[in-house]
Amino acid sequence: MEVHRHLGPGMLESTYKLCLEYQLMEAGFVVAREVPVRLQYKDLNIERAYFIDLLVEGKMVLELKAVEHLSPEHEAQVLTYIKHGGYHLGFLMNFNSSPLKNGTRRFVHNL
Repeated sequence: MEVHRHLGPGMLESTYKLCLEYQLMEAGFVVAREVPVRLQYKDLNIERAYFIDLLVEGKMVLELKAVEHLSPEHEAQVLTYIKHGGYHLGFLMNFNSSPLKNGTRRFVHNL
């Protein structure tokens, strides 16, 4: 919320990503950016099929957007990341929403 309050809507996704990473790290969280997700298709192993925007504490996926409206495809993207990455919790955050809470969705995958 602090990043959105400070920057407001209308910036590039990459800007929000860097600022949110900074904010979370300043708060003491371990954050990794652009984390590769592996995908297994039959005998084909794709090591870097997807990239998670931010992974917090090695277990919470944050997928950031800066779009007019979130779509079902955006939601499917987060579900794919948490499923194939073996994570339990994910958030989809649209920084173009005002207030930010209206553009935030929480996803849980039962492992």
